Amino acid sequence: MENKTVKLDRGLSLFQATTINMIDMVGIGPFIVLPLVIKIMGGPTFIYAWIAGAILSLVDGMIWAELGAAYPKAGGSYNFLKEAYGKKWGKLFSFLFVWQTLLLSPLVAASGAIGFSQYCSYIYPFSPLQQKMISGAIIILLVILLYRKIHTIGKISVVLWIAVIATISWIIFGAITHHSVSNDWLPVQDFSSQLFFVALGQATVKTIYSYLGYYNVCHLGGEIQNPGKNIPKSIFISVIGIAILYLAMNLSVVSVVPWQEAQNSTFIVSTFIEKIYGHSAAIVATIMVLIVAFASLFAVLLGYSRIPYAAAIDGSFFPVFGKLHPKKHFPYVSLLFLGSLAFVFSLLFKLSTVISAILAMRIIIQFIGQAVGLVILRNRNGTKKLPYKMFLYPIPVIVAILIWFFIFLSTGKDMVIYATIIISCGVVVYYFLNRYNVFEKMNTKLESK
Repeated sequence: MENKTVKLDRGLSLFQATTINMIDMVGIGPFIVLPLVIKIMGGPTFIYAWIAGAILSLVDGMIWAELGAAYPKAGGSYNFLKEAYGKKWGKLFSFLFVWQTLLLSPLVAASGAIGFSQYCSYIYPFSPLQQKMISGAIIILLVILLYRKIHTIGKISVVLWIAVIATISWIIFGAITHHSVSNDWLPVQDFSSQLFFVALGQATVKTIYSYLGYYNVCHLGGEIQNPGKNIPKSIFISVIGIAILYLAMNLSVVSVVPWQEAQNSTFIVSTFIEKIYGHSAAIVATIMVLIVAFASLFAVLLGYSRIPYAAAIDGSFFPVFGKLHPKKHFPYVSLLFLGSLAFVFSLLFKLSTVISAILAMRIIIQFIGQAVGLVILRNRNGTKKLPYKMFLYPIPVIVAILIWFFIFLSTGKDMVIYATIIISCGVVVYYFLNRYNVFEKMNTKLESK
């Protein structure tokens, strides 16, 4: 259990919380999936997949904002699910969330590290083994940087955020000053086509991967200043700001690089900059993209390391995860464990597999589960004491659930089966641990020392 004399510090301001959200969202994702989305959509209609991702992020962000403001604690969804589903089912749902997080968060970090190492190949043709070494080294460096007080981390996040904004702004500026492709890429689509919506679902799986992270501030709820106001503000500023940047960036790229060429580019941003400014500038752009990818991984590990910690101090997970660093006041055991798994995953898996697995694993329990949970909480507790109430309730909840279910099916049959197996195994493990009171015995033994 957590040492009662050591607590998390509420050291993150609105600006710092927002920068952490935004750098989490803009990792290597948008630069890698941009060509994939164009290829899936088969042409200019690719922009609709980015719009769909933005809409889903905004309506789902309303759910996160209401829950995050009402329950500003470390762990985010862990607390939301526990509160919503009551003593019996709340423990199961919150455990399943932690269960999937132990696999999910290292996968997310590994995906960014793998993407980072692959993008390095534009600068130098690294062998597959060398790329694995790079991805592993990135995870180790991240853990070292995160092994410090939250106040310092807040300052680091601001610096990384500046790099993110500078990179995307350079792309947009380059397109404004060097527009060279005619407007034949503008999307025209017959929305009655069934195949269009099939492609849109598959493409949105990729774009939503690039938007994920708008809720990271909720995982850090116990470290946010004035959380009732700052958590909702941070979420909406992040979603709207990143959506504008993504749309502008995509339109910028295809206004310089024809979409027929862009869909086959492995290093689309580097290709874009090279067409405008030459190879030397493209090297600089590649380095900036790598910094952006690194920034996102920084935010990912920061947020997810608080989830096992939250469950542990609640007595619902292994007590060792509830330990805080005695001087720096952060969950160092949780950080080291997740960082170690991320290191291993970065050496074992391929990026394309990881992206679909990340979404499939979390949609049912986390995104749909807590959307339904918000309705339960409103019916049970009312809305008078809520620091933030979503606009047009319950429409955003209904829209979010429908779109998430559509995205879940669009991840593919194999991923749906994989996600179901993970959840089923989690249920079995939960009932085994609950039947033999494993966590209670461990906590009692720890407290008796």
